[in-house]
Amino acid sequence: MYKNVKKKIERGVAFPTCISVNNTVCHFSPLASDETVLEEGDIVKIDMGCHIDGFIAVVAHTHVIQAGPVTGRAADVIAAANTAAEVALRLVRPGKKNKDVTEAIQKVAAAYDCKIVEGVLSHQLKQFVIDGNKVILSVSNSDTRVDDAEFEENEVYAIDIVTSTGEGKPKLLDEKHTTIYKRAVDKNYHLKMKASRFIFSEINQKFPILPFTARALEEKRARLGLVECVNHDLLQPYPVLHEKPGDLVAHIKFTVLLMPNGSDRITSHPLQELQPTKPIDDPEIKAWLALGTKTKKKGGGKKKKAKKGDKAEESTEAEPMDATSGNDGQE
Repeated sequence: MYKNVKKKIERGVAFPTCISVNNTVCHFSPLASDETVLEEGDIVKIDMGCHIDGFIAVVAHTHVIQAGPVTGRAADVIAAANTAAEVALRLVRPGKKNKDVTEAIQKVAAAYDCKIVEGVLSHQLKQFVIDGNKVILSVSNSDTRVDDAEFEENEVYAIDIVTSTGEGKPKLLDEKHTTIYKRAVDKNYHLKMKASRFIFSEINQKFPILPFTARALEEKRARLGLVECVNHDLLQPYPVLHEKPGDLVAHIKFTVLLMPNGSDRITSHPLQELQPTKPIDDPEIKAWLALGTKTKKKGGGKKKKAKKGDKAEESTEAEPMDATSGNDGQE
């Protein structure tokens, strides 16, 4: 779409592609030397983001490598993430509070006998800002606090839901697995090592604001240089976190625009057929899922638009409801 624009528009990766498998929670973005092979039955979480002119869209999806419907606890953990995402879509709307969403998604996960994973934050997105000031906490506890916030019209959010069949308290096993970093723009330090200065200059030139992967740097120098940059807080690492072996983790993330006529989910991917072991009987969760995501327009505003615009609008309106009806089928 942007190949032939006359004005040079900055565009590219806003969050490096991550492939986190089974009990790995997030941020596993392997280097070229990694030899991990995916196997039948693996639960694979794919997470990525891109931007055009600094306007960011992110998405994450969970897929089990198998033919036929997903059953058992794997179906439970994915259904928990998806249903929580559907509820969040309906509660992230102007006038609602961030804490309402935190409580709701935990209730949904509990209905599937799963946990929302601690430490995952859903952020407001702004131009060239992937982690804005307004934040939705996944789990409220004494370690992690965020300011109360109210959603407003014309804001954009990355809704990030991670569920687990385990305790939902992920651990960092090995710092060497970390390959994603973001420049901490408010920090400065005079680096001692030549390799660090070389790498830091490359980062400032290519990735001054958004997260990047060490794959995009010259690998030998990067290993040495990144350590000193992280030790002096010039870079913020995105650690690879794990639940216990045997625990299953699912991840659903989408970008939502809070438009005057309702919530617009602009990134998503269809789920495999799921056959969870638990039905959703809770009346409050059913009431949340029954909420529409759009408000009806007054006075035939659509007629003024070109036909192409009409189709686009209709499809975005239908999509979240399709996802919900998919839920009903799963139950």
